[in-house]
Amino acid sequence: MNDLCHNLVIWGASGHALVVLDILIPQKNYKIVGLIDSINTEIHGTELKGFPVLGGREKLSYLKTTGTNCGFVAIGNNNARMHEGTYLRSLGFDVIRVINPQSIISPDIKIGSGTLICAGATIIAASQIGQDVIINTSSSVDHECVIEDGVHIGPGVHIGGRTTIKQGAWIGIGATISDRITIGANSIIGAGSVVVRDIPSNVVAYGVPAKVIRNIDSSVQY
Repeated sequence: MNDLCHNLVIWGASGHALVVLDILIPQKNYKIVGLIDSINTEIHGTELKGFPVLGGREKLSYLKTTGTNCGFVAIGNNNARMHEGTYLRSLGFDVIRVINPQSIISPDIKIGSGTLICAGATIIAASQIGQDVIINTSSSVDHECVIEDGVHIGPGVHIGGRTTIKQGAWIGIGATISDRITIGANSIIGAGSVVVRDIPSNVVAYGVPAKVIRNIDSSVQY
């Protein structure tokens, strides 16, 4: 992170942004200048936890030229989060990581920019976490896992060692992924599922054990 990265804009102004603000406010590492939201235009001019909702993406260039040099995308949709994170970087924003101090992270873990790690999350030795990832509340990632860009690991998920979760996949709340498993890109694992075999890309799978239920149209981004 750039040492001069002090003024922060948050992209997103709903529930996910509340989680981000709960982590950032006590840390006092940034001056949060406000939030933007390009979807829920009716909230422009309102506040979230005392911070103004400044408008939509059209505000970013102005913010950049007036001293706001870092940003974070607080959007739950995986494809949207990756897309907007790429856009922030293209404008020259330093996209930060947001890490709850109540998480447990081995010192050798590599964590990409734009990633959120929530309270109670545990990430164990030699794992790699990509950009724009969500590691949600009380989830665990065991040793030597690879979590690629844009993945969402839901609350209470447990992932065994040497597992790979490919780009944009979504692991639903309370799922368990056995060791040495690969979850394909953009796939969705249903809540409470137990995954004991590899899951291909662009599918929905759930159950105990998890089975592929249907395909996902990969051409639909968000």
